[in-house]
Amino acid sequence: MRAKPARIFVALFLILLGAYLLAIQIFPTLRMYALNASNWPLLVVALGGVFLLAAVLTWTPRLLLPAAIAGGVGAILYWQNITGNWASWTYMWTLLPGLVGIGILLRHLMQGELRDGITRGGSLILLSAAAFLIFSSWQGALGFLGPYWPLLLVLLGAILLAQVWRRR
Repeated sequence: MRAKPARIFVALFLILLGAYLLAIQIFPTLRMYALNASNWPLLVVALGGVFLLAAVLTWTPRLLLPAAIAGGVGAILYWQNITGNWASWTYMWTLLPGLVGIGILLRHLMQGELRDGITRGGSLILLSAAAFLIFSSWQGALGFLGPYWPLLLVLLGAILLAQVWRRR
């Protein structure tokens, strides 16, 4: 009889959480690192890792989507926490569709459907990257574009128009 992926996920999560909590009790250096205020987002990254581990061990490709989202959001939060640049959420939110695209791409790769993964996940990744460049340039985070950031809008529009013409 095949074990249910949800039960395996919960079991893995509890084992890893318990091992982590035991380790910070036993090792004082690890305890100091764990209690460091700038490291809390790593728990979100670790949750993504648990989803990834559960996806691979149970061969459940659908768990790769929450793995990519949790891991990516945790990485963004970690960067913002150590830099103190919380105002970057004005453009960082544009990376979320790209994280979904990464999860979709990984899911299709695990299922052996590379072409579908590139088509579906890749389009979200490209859209997210374009939106990130546009919004971060508009907010002044990418200084190298200066006043020319609207050219990114023109380029994105040209790409979308070319795709429409190509499909016809």
